[in-house]
Amino acid sequence: MSLSALANHVESDSDADERGVPTPPVPDTVAELGIPEAMVEQLILKTLYFRSETSGRELADSLGVQFSVIEGIMDFLKRQHMIAVRRSLGLGNISSVYALSENGRSLAREYLEQCQYAGKIPVPLEQYKTLVQYQKPPDGWLTMEMLVECYRHMVVTPELLSQIGPAVSSGKSFLIYGQPGNGKTYLVEALFNLDPEPIFIPYAIESQGMIIQMFDPIYHVSVDDPVGHNNGFAVNQMVAFDGRWVRTRRPFIVSGGELDLKMLDLSYNEVAKFYDAPLQLKANNGIYLIDDFGRQKVTPAEVLNRWIVPMERKIDFLTFKNGTKMNVPFDTFLIFSSNLRPDQLGDEAFLRRIQYKMLLRNPDEEEFKQIFRRFCFKNELPFDEDLLEAFLQEYYRETGKPRRRCQPRDVLTHVMDLLRFERRDWELSEDVLYHAFQSCFASNVED
Repeated sequence: MSLSALANHVESDSDADERGVPTPPVPDTVAELGIPEAMVEQLILKTLYFRSETSGRELADSLGVQFSVIEGIMDFLKRQHMIAVRRSLGLGNISSVYALSENGRSLAREYLEQCQYAGKIPVPLEQYKTLVQYQKPPDGWLTMEMLVECYRHMVVTPELLSQIGPAVSSGKSFLIYGQPGNGKTYLVEALFNLDPEPIFIPYAIESQGMIIQMFDPIYHVSVDDPVGHNNGFAVNQMVAFDGRWVRTRRPFIVSGGELDLKMLDLSYNEVAKFYDAPLQLKANNGIYLIDDFGRQKVTPAEVLNRWIVPMERKIDFLTFKNGTKMNVPFDTFLIFSSNLRPDQLGDEAFLRRIQYKMLLRNPDEEEFKQIFRRFCFKNELPFDEDLLEAFLQEYYRETGKPRRRCQPRDVLTHVMDLLRFERRDWELSEDVLYHAFQSCFASNVED
C-alpha cells in the first residue's frame, strides 16, 4: 500500500481506536505489502529452509500475512520445482504441508548468504513514517488529573507537577538534575504508566533493499495474545490488523553509562547480515531516558551534538554499511537525568538545545516525613511520631546532614531486615532505628 493510500486508510473511523490511533490495514495482495515481490519470495524460501516443512497457514503466520496474499507466489514456486507439497488435510492449499526441493534448498542457501533474516515481512519505511506521525499524542493530551494519578504512589508537590507537566505534554527534550538519591530516575519511570493507549511497531522495516529489525521484546511490551491473531484454516479470515506489526505499550527505553555513539546508529550483524534499529528509533512514540547523563563513554557534548538536528527537526539520519543514509522519524520524548550541575555538562549554547530543565531539590522536612510515614504504612510497621521527630533532630538537624528522598526507604528497609533477623516485634524503636541508620550510611571517621 502506498504512503498516500495508507494515510487515507487510517483516517477512516473503522481503522482507529477511540482516541484516533490508527490501525495498520490488513494487506490483501502482494502489491499492498509495499516491498518487492522478490523479497517475499526469498523470505518464503528462507523460512521453509529453517523449518524443514510447514503448513500454508503456519508459513503465512510466520510472515505476518494471510495465506491468500502469498498463495500466488507459492504456486509459482511449485511450478519452478522449488517447493513441493508433502501432504494435505484436504482443506485447500492453506492446509497443505510444504517443504523445499533440492533446488529450493540450494537457492535458499544463496539467499541466506546475502541475509539471514527470516521473520515477519518487513514494512516499507514510508508506511512506518506515516503511522509514527499518526501515533503522536494530540496537543493538550495531558491533564493535571492524569499526572496526579500517575504519581499517586509518590510524595510530590504541586510545584513539582507544574514543572513536569508542560515538558511531558509537549514531548520536547527535558533535563532533570540534582543530588543523587532524590528519585530522578524513579520520577521519570513513573511516566511509563501515564498513557495506556497502545501503539503499533513493525517487526522490521525495509529501506533501500535493507532490512532493519525494529521490534525488541526487551523494550516493547506486547498487549496482545502472543499466539497471534491468525488462527484456523480460513483463507480470508477476519484479522484485527496487519500481522507485520505488533501492538505494544508506548516504549520506555533507558540508557546509562554504557551509552556510546555507535549505539545511536544502525547496528549491522556481520553474521546475520541485517540491521538492528538504534535505541532512539525503537523509542519512537515513547520515552527515551539517558540516565546518569555526563557519565557516558562519550562526552555530553558528543551525545547532544548527535541529536541537535533530530531534536529540532524531528528527523534522524541513519547510515548503512555501504555509506548511504536513510531518514527516519525522531518522535521520542528525550529525557536527560544527571547528578551533575548544568555547568558541568556544557555551556549555555549547549544547554539551550534542551528545551526544559528542572532542578529536583532535596525534600523539605514535611516531604521527608510524608515519605517516612508512607513507607511505614505500606509495610505495616508501627511507629511513634515523637520517634520520627527525635530521629530528625539527632541525625539531620543537629548534624546538618542533607535530606534525600531515598533515605526513609533505605533506613526503614534496614530496620525491617534487622527485625526479621533478630526475631523482634514488628515495630519501630529507638535502638533499632539507630542501628539501621549506622548500617545504612558510610562514615568518614575511623575509630
